Amino acid sequence: MQMKIYKTRSGIVIEKENEYFLLKDKDWNEFINDDNLFEKTGKLIESLIAMPGASKLVADEIMAPVGNQELWACGVTYLRSKIGRQEESKNTGGADFYGRVYEAERPEIFFKATPHRITGHGSKVNTRGDSTWDVPEPELTLAVTSSGKIVGYTIGNDMSSRSIEGENPLYLPQAKTFDNCAAIGPCIYITNAPIENSTMIHMEISRNNHNVFEGSVGIRQMKRTLEELVSFVFRECTFPDGCLIMTGTGIVPPNDFTLQPGDEIRITIDNIGTLMNIVR
Repeated sequence: MQMKIYKTRSGIVIEKENEYFLLKDKDWNEFINDDNLFEKTGKLIESLIAMPGASKLVADEIMAPVGNQELWACGVTYLRSKIGRQEESKNTGGADFYGRVYEAERPEIFFKATPHRITGHGSKVNTRGDSTWDVPEPELTLAVTSSGKIVGYTIGNDMSSRSIEGENPLYLPQAKTFDNCAAIGPCIYITNAPIENSTMIHMEISRNNHNVFEGSVGIRQMKRTLEELVSFVFRECTFPDGCLIMTGTGIVPPNDFTLQPGDEIRITIDNIGTLMNIVR
């Protein structure tokens, strides 16, 4: 059993079995930050009547599914990411750091964005003006409550400067955090069981209506468990409204690829949907 929760300008919309239910006057932070989110949502829509026009409302008014939540991220959780980071930093002496963190007990965890730097489905994402090598990083993203419980899943696009990070690992915050540096959406996918290990992530990038990159990866290739990543984010940090956690990428475009203004990025994750953004 599964449902999807959308944030729109008119309120929260719940999708279940192709029917849509509109919740007005519900606070996003209070609604999402609930250890019993799936059970609560299921009971709530039992007393509601499906709204015929809600699917169009979602299409027209969709927002990033985030309120006061911070966005954190994990790195080098897939082997392909480890190799990519080593390639971009091999000429500056930083390659060894990525090999070590891939094997270490402690994963790479970093702060990605405050809510005002996050954009949603159909919106524009940025690349840095002082960067020469930029890529999107498609990531399964977790919706986590203030108690540290995973209650939902969404799609994340971690916009990254490979040239800046590759120059020096200490430049990571500059390579990762800037206005519109992340996209999240289109919904929070909730289910009565953990996300299936067979789940696939797929990314397509098109330029002038031509496909310039395509790649896929299964989340079973992730070196660490989702619960392990959450536990490290929550070490010595509290999140009154919960948080969102990107879990790393296993799709890395070739070294001769960089994003250009107008590129369309489409990231699809099984059961969750598709997140689409245009590069500003």
